[in-house]
Amino acid sequence: MPKDDHSTDRALGMDRPIDRRDFLNGVAVAAGGVFGGGLIGGSTPAEAADGLQDTAGYYPPSLTGLRGSHPGSFEAAHRLRDGAFWSGRSQGRDTGEGFDLIVVGGGISGLSAAHFYRAARPNARILILDNHDDFGGHAKRNEFHLDGRLHLMNGGTLEIDSPRPYSPVSDGLLKRLGVEPVALSKACNQNGLYPSLGMKHGVFFDKETFGVDRLVVGAPSRWSGPGGSWNAFVAKTPLSDAARKDVLRIEEGEVDYLPGLTSEEKKDRLSRISYRDYLLNLAKADPGVIPFYQSHTQGEWGVGIDAISALDCWGIGLSGFKGLKLKPGSAPRMGYTPAGYADGGSYTFHYPDGNASIARLLVRNLVPAAIPGHDAKDIVTAKVDYAKLDRPGNPVRIRLSSLAVGVRNLGAPASAREVQVTYARGDKVFTVRAKACVLASWNMMIPYLCPELPEPQKAALHELVKTPLVYTTVALRNWTAFHKLGISGVTAPGSYHTTLRLNPAVDIGDYRCERSPDRPILAHMVRTPCHPGLPELDQNRAGRAELLQTSFETFERKIRDQLGRTLVEGGFDPARDITGITVNRWPHGYAPEYNPLWEPDLPLDQQPHVIGRARFGRIAIANSDSGRAAYTDSAIDQAHRAVSELLAI
Repeated sequence: MPKDDHSTDRALGMDRPIDRRDFLNGVAVAAGGVFGGGLIGGSTPAEAADGLQDTAGYYPPSLTGLRGSHPGSFEAAHRLRDGAFWSGRSQGRDTGEGFDLIVVGGGISGLSAAHFYRAARPNARILILDNHDDFGGHAKRNEFHLDGRLHLMNGGTLEIDSPRPYSPVSDGLLKRLGVEPVALSKACNQNGLYPSLGMKHGVFFDKETFGVDRLVVGAPSRWSGPGGSWNAFVAKTPLSDAARKDVLRIEEGEVDYLPGLTSEEKKDRLSRISYRDYLLNLAKADPGVIPFYQSHTQGEWGVGIDAISALDCWGIGLSGFKGLKLKPGSAPRMGYTPAGYADGGSYTFHYPDGNASIARLLVRNLVPAAIPGHDAKDIVTAKVDYAKLDRPGNPVRIRLSSLAVGVRNLGAPASAREVQVTYARGDKVFTVRAKACVLASWNMMIPYLCPELPEPQKAALHELVKTPLVYTTVALRNWTAFHKLGISGVTAPGSYHTTLRLNPAVDIGDYRCERSPDRPILAHMVRTPCHPGLPELDQNRAGRAELLQTSFETFERKIRDQLGRTLVEGGFDPARDITGITVNRWPHGYAPEYNPLWEPDLPLDQQPHVIGRARFGRIAIANSDSGRAAYTDSAIDQAHRAVSELLAI
């Protein structure tokens, strides 16, 4: 870093102590120990890796710094991918354990698979392996204690929702866990809190993209609901006169840019061009509108409007299509209909920690001794006893920091009676056997775990490239700057993080949201590392590499700079007002979904996720990847399908 940047870093607070920890091999190192106990003196994380989750004080939800795919959770997988893992290693020590089922992956799909298997075979013994130091997969919980009060944020999966109704299977599982989303939403969501304080949504225009830093408060329609004026909004923006005029035309005009075509013919045309091309080439908009709209699809699909079809953008309610008079009906990507979820979508509910509460409810169902409580509300404040997850007497055992490196049928797949799973824990390798296995892990990794799979199946699995993203949680000393500016959330189309919002207001059980701007709160920021101009999957691959090479220091500097610039007129001081940071880095984030711009429209049985999820002997495949849908209901449904395949053997 150049010398003259030190003063800037000091102004941002890069030298200030905050709630963050350094990591070595996925283990938090602080104050000479780990989690307040164990690993003291000259011990190293690898020496205690066999039973780290049994260490006194072990509680991953409260860890800060780099989380999500944290250091220590993926390096062995990369070595396996690169053909280097087994160099100089034995084939693993047999633990001597035997199970009815081994589940690889402790996310919602893996936990659901264990639930469905036990429902069919109540006496079954099940082992769940997960490479992370916590269960839940993408349903990650960020837990802060600020000024003596519990604050929660989702570090991954945001909420219970889907573009289609939950199936009887996924809906039934939620009900079995006591989750009634409609009733919970009515009773618990405090959606009127921020509006009651006069707070709206804003758009931050950054100087690098738009020539000047400017926060425009009162962004209309899709951000803040009806009542906002596009005319008043665009007048405050730093856009050129031509771009302002065309934004108004896109948002409020009713021009038919495809005259003479039927609704179905228009949809077919829209499915073959990007939204960017639609705006530039059909709507003939000024190029100056593109930076404003570019990131509008990133929160939904992780890439910008250059890589998403115009039909999909119509499907989620983006503007510029009124004059086309398209008939209601699904866009190709996930069955969306205009006006969001109003036609055919699922119920919605947001837990304070996102769907981490669903994962916790599943764990309480599987290992009751590990989590106290009895309903879908008290799960929010229940404290997990991680030491009880992997006890020998448990019918279901959850073994964390255990990365599968090999899964094979013992014998010919058609006649095998057992499966052997090899996993790495710290610097040791172990083997364990079961009568069956569900791979509820990221599907693109499966060819490396099961090299004996048929080549067409491995090739199909390699096509399931996940979308990288970052969910950042920032602890703030107070939120008076937001209140003074009159904003509860900000869209930042040109910034490093493209969205920023205060913690959604939810009261549930003993948990209460913060109501006073003078008190601490959590803020949520989202980044999707796009590389515009490339096809979607290439953007995802490049973004994945970028995230794995980005240090926590870089994330922190970007976070402090963006918050400082966005909220400066409200008196925000990033050095003073930021008290903690958790960066949930997901190089392999959203499950892949069909994109008509880049993929052929194939029959279902020829699509890569269907070919890839085929049962292989006593090995079945789950995870939302195998449903090609980045939603919790898909994770549950695919778990049920995989278990049903095994039960039918």
